Amino acid sequence: MGEPVEPTAAQGNFRYFRNSPTEATLPLTNQPQPPQINIVVPLYNEEASFPELVKRLTALMDSEPLRITAILVDDGSRDATPRLMRQLALNDERFQAVFLSRNFGHQLALTAGLSYIDATEAVLIIDGDLQDPPELLGRFYTELKNGYDVVYAVREKRKENFVKRTAYNAFYKILKRISYIDIPLDSGDFSLISRQVADELNQMPEASRFVRGMRSWVGFNQIGIPYERTGRAAGQSKYTLRKLLGLALNGIFNFSEYPIKFITTLGILTISSSVIYFLVTLIKKLVYDTVPEGFSALLFVIILFGGVQLIAIGIIGEYILRIFFQVKNRPLFIVRHVIKNRQEQNG
Repeated sequence: MGEPVEPTAAQGNFRYFRNSPTEATLPLTNQPQPPQINIVVPLYNEEASFPELVKRLTALMDSEPLRITAILVDDGSRDATPRLMRQLALNDERFQAVFLSRNFGHQLALTAGLSYIDATEAVLIIDGDLQDPPELLGRFYTELKNGYDVVYAVREKRKENFVKRTAYNAFYKILKRISYIDIPLDSGDFSLISRQVADELNQMPEASRFVRGMRSWVGFNQIGIPYERTGRAAGQSKYTLRKLLGLALNGIFNFSEYPIKFITTLGILTISSSVIYFLVTLIKKLVYDTVPEGFSALLFVIILFGGVQLIAIGIIGEYILRIFFQVKNRPLFIVRHVIKNRQEQNG
């Protein structure tokens, strides 16, 4: 490698070697500094709201004294969203575009965005429909500087219809009651998390992801900030009833022991009711010399035990299904290509 040469006063404290491939290993002072904040935005068929999203994110970047970059994740969109993302990322280096190979779902698209973070301080997670106002970053960042590692938003007023509001409210209350961790009521994915928390989330390999539950599970100092959630900037919600139900089941089965314990409770109740029914029948036979006759009694027993068994099999099946997908050890998502610093590269 060559013999070491002691640094002079002008060279500072860096040692280098004479006759080495690079004459001196000196610090590079012209490299751009990494961002302090990353904003991760999963997108799926959001061409209608995309211009407004870019307008508000750009205004936020221009107004805040922080160094901010946005990581936009295309979750297999079928409209003009990928094209708009590509144009933006090639023209503005503050925007990074990640294109998934197909639609993997909101939670996995969010996970993909977190895997590309390079912020030194924190990550803001928002949705592309702008129901989560990015302008709250300043307020969130203040709490981060006050010592909190997770600053999550608490929805005070929803703009969904009555049925959805009722379903959301019931789900969060049930989940809070049965979960073995404290998942705050009405808290979605919208949050500012420290870089350390983001790194911990990236270490969690589960396939059936419920990010807001995982965020609670990792611990650290957390605080909720209330806000009024607005309606979508444009377009329709991409969360169908089936997808919402799937997300709810992931939350329940991933963060609660109650379903599997419910089977035991149900079994005990069923056996107890059967014993009581048997005793009543025996008393009628011995005392009154009568017993339930015919098809009705038999039908009752068959329906009771058949229903209990099907419920038990269904609950166990939900756990087995998640184990099945987990042990396959497939990647959680596949990235087709990425645009970063105005340059395209393969995923």
